Amino acid sequence: MMKYFNFPDRRSIRKYSDRAISIEEINEILEIASRASTTGNMQLYSVVVTQDSKRKELLSPLHFNQPMIKTSQAVLTFCVDFNRFSKWCEYSDATPGYNNFHSFISAALDTTIIAQQFCAIAESKGMGICYIGTTTYNAAGIIDLLNLPKLTVPLITITLGYPAEIPELTDRIAVNGFVHREEYCDYDNEMISNIYGYKEEIEDNKHYIAENNKQSLAQVFTDIRYKKEDNIRLSNEFVKVLKQQGFFE
Repeated sequence: MMKYFNFPDRRSIRKYSDRAISIEEINEILEIASRASTTGNMQLYSVVVTQDSKRKELLSPLHFNQPMIKTSQAVLTFCVDFNRFSKWCEYSDATPGYNNFHSFISAALDTTIIAQQFCAIAESKGMGICYIGTTTYNAAGIIDLLNLPKLTVPLITITLGYPAEIPELTDRIAVNGFVHREEYCDYDNEMISNIYGYKEEIEDNKHYIAENNKQSLAQVFTDIRYKKEDNIRLSNEFVKVLKQQGFFE
């Protein structure tokens, strides 16, 4: 019987021990994860497992040289994949019609679900993971490096290893800040203040605000971390990738 991970205490792990994880162990977790929900039972994803140190060296700059890429036991790139299913259709004398944005969204949901399922199972086994949020930033380069065909797009990257640290828990907004009963109840200023106000009192956040010469944590997000011009540029680049990979034909 599987021992379930204590999810209230889960952490993103960025420092890993030297304890090895075999491809067989990874495949076992992926096999269990593949029982996750999927659109029409099509399983519209592929997973590229990178363990070779030289390949991780090549992958690292595409993720802004975040150290977890090189120091983890494995890097898993979860990819939207309508290539395999379309080829099955063609092999079976059926005409696929999946070179469109809606199909990309369906596959993106499948890919996200199995990635999270993989993380939960790996953590239940005592392993640590870290979600790398830069996959879509440099999708074109990752496509080239991983030799991804048309109708296949990298979406999520997860680093995997046994923890060499127990970092502090990161904060989360309270459940009543994001749960709506029966219908969406929009937020007024008082509600926003109640939901997010505690963040301004966290010492690390006070430090971020001061070192960036801002007046609030929200300004650190809008003016420094996730600027509008960066979001627009990355959006345009990702749309180009989707067109290149055949999802806008």
